[in-house]
This record gives sequence, structure tokens and C-alpha cells, in this order.
Amino acid sequence: MREFRYGIEHECALLRRDGSFADFSCVGFEEFQGIVDALPEDPADYPDLRVGDQGIKRKRWYVEGFERFDERGTLRCCDPKGIEIRTRIHDSIDAAVAALRSDQALLDAEAAQRGLRTVAIGFNPIRSSYPVVPPLNGWERAHRMASPEERTAHLHMVTYGPDLNLSCPDMGVDELIDVGAKLTHYSPWLVPMSFSSPFRDGAPWGGLSARTALRTGARPAVLVFVADPARMIPTDPSLTQHARLPAEAGRIEFKAFDACSDPELYGELLSLLTGLVLDTTLDGRSMVPDAALHQRAALGGLGDPRIAEGAAAMLDAAGAALDGRPADKVRLNRLRHRFDRRECPAIEMLARYHAGEPVAGLHP
Repeated sequence: MREFRYGIEHECALLRRDGSFADFSCVGFEEFQGIVDALPEDPADYPDLRVGDQGIKRKRWYVEGFERFDERGTLRCCDPKGIEIRTRIHDSIDAAVAALRSDQALLDAEAAQRGLRTVAIGFNPIRSSYPVVPPLNGWERAHRMASPEERTAHLHMVTYGPDLNLSCPDMGVDELIDVGAKLTHYSPWLVPMSFSSPFRDGAPWGGLSARTALRTGARPAVLVFVADPARMIPTDPSLTQHARLPAEAGRIEFKAFDACSDPELYGELLSLLTGLVLDTTLDGRSMVPDAALHQRAALGGLGDPRIAEGAAAMLDAAGAALDGRPADKVRLNRLRHRFDRRECPAIEMLARYHAGEPVAGLHP
């Protein structure tokens, strides 16, 4: 039986004590960095987690933002959007979920000391774009054109989501790329159970995932990490990325889900992805995401019959492939129950909003 390893990267938005949304428009990097500075640093994290060129990502928590450079390429400042939590790589989904839950509790405690609290939402509910001010200089323009992801990096400043990672040590590069193309193809039917972004520009926008509507298509649904740069495939957005440290080689990173407040839902979605990786019946493959189909899913979610039919087929295929993996089957059955009830976080958020409750920085 194939063995997988798992990791979770979760982007947190933050609110002030009065419930207002805290983002690049009203927060400086140092305010969020003060929270990160108070959290523990563990050198044992580093074999699994990349520090990055600027040294910002020195812990399991780091300030997520848009870095600005001078004309010589020296880091000048970083406009913050929130704080990301990264787990180490774990041998089981349960262990990855438990690690995220523990690190979330530590972050929440430190944020509360500074009058802030985290919130899970897929899209900035107040501002739907990030103004690049001042405009990019010459060095920055060249840097931002180095890859499709750098070119569209400004989009991520208003979106929040997880990277759900799984890897299998005996998977070759050809199979890895094939799996990435498979998950990219079926992404529109996978993402609706995570939708958590029903607000945009201060009000409901009419759909369930503003994040998916804006992001997926311009940015990847899936990235796979290859050790040999010669095996990378030129696509826009990218499907392949060069592994920057040994722990990244062979990683499948699903990037299209919205941020979720319940770590257990991430665990269920990881079991769904595991089943689809193991599946041998689905023959759809796409090198880039179908933007139009993602936008259709973003609007109607599981209330759209075509999207619901496709999601049911994904659950069926994953369930059949997970025979002999009882823990995954339990998680997938919980996800199936959510599907049967047509649940997603966005529907619950809209219900609270229409009931007159404040939701993620919005007050009806």
C-alpha cells in the first residue's frame, strides 16, 4: 500500500478587537511581525520548511505579504496581508491536523495579547484589490516577470487559502506531473466544499467564493515540485516548480481551496485528494485550470447541478480508491455528509450576516 506524507499551510486573516478587518490598508509589517517574534522558533523545523531569501519565513508562522525592493534588489519593506501557519511534514493526516490546531492556538493567544484575533475567510471582505503603490521600479518589474506566479503575486494580497500538501516517496516524475494535471482538471468540482468568501467590497457579492472567481485560472490550482529543473513544463499559470529544498521534491500542492476555520475539514479534503491520487478510473487531465468552470463553481457552488454532479463523482472515485485505508474512509465519509447537506462555510457566513451578526469585519 502506498504511503503518503502530509503538510498544511494555512493563511489567517486578522481582525482588531473592535471587529474591523486588519490588512495592508491599516496595518504595518512590524505589527504582525511582533506577534510572530513572540512565538517559539524550533531549528528542527528547517529540514521541512523553507526560510526564503529574505529570512521572513524563519518559523512555522510568518507574515504573508507583498515584498518591495529598491533598484538594487534589496528588500525595502513588506506590505502585510495576514499570518501564515505551516506545519512540518507528517506521516499522517491526523498528525498534520493536530499540528495545525496546536500552532493555531499559539498564534491566537499571542494575537489576543495585541488586540487582534484570527479569522478564516477566503477573500478580503472590504477591499477586492491591492494597489501597488508606489509603482514597481525597474528591478521589481524584472523580478515579477520571472514566473507566472510572480507576475500575479498582487492577487494573493486579497485572497486567503491553504496549500494542502501530500507526497509519496515512490512516485516518479512522470506520474507526479500526471497527478498534478489530473487534480488541476477536476479542481472545479473539488473546491466548493471549502468555499468561505461570499463577501466582496463590503457586501455579499452574489456567489460563494470571490477567491475562486478572481484567482483560479490566473494562478495555479495545483503545483508539483520536481528535483530536476529540466523536467519542468512551461505553462501559464505554472503546473511544475523546481524543488527548493530536498523535502519539497515530489510534493503535490493543492492550492485552490478557500481558507477554512475547521482543521478537520482540511483533513477530510486531504483524504479526498489522497483518494484521487490513488484512483485509476478518472481520465481527465489539464495543464492549466479551467477559469470559466471555476468561476461557475464560485458562483453557485454545490447548488449548481453540474458542479454537484461532478463533486459526487469525485467523492465516489476517491472512496473506491481508499479501500483498505480506514482512517481516510472515515474522513471521506464525513466529507460526504457535508456534501449531502450541501454545506460550505460561505453559506453559514451568509446566514449569520443576514441575521444581523457581524462577520469577518463586516457589519450588516
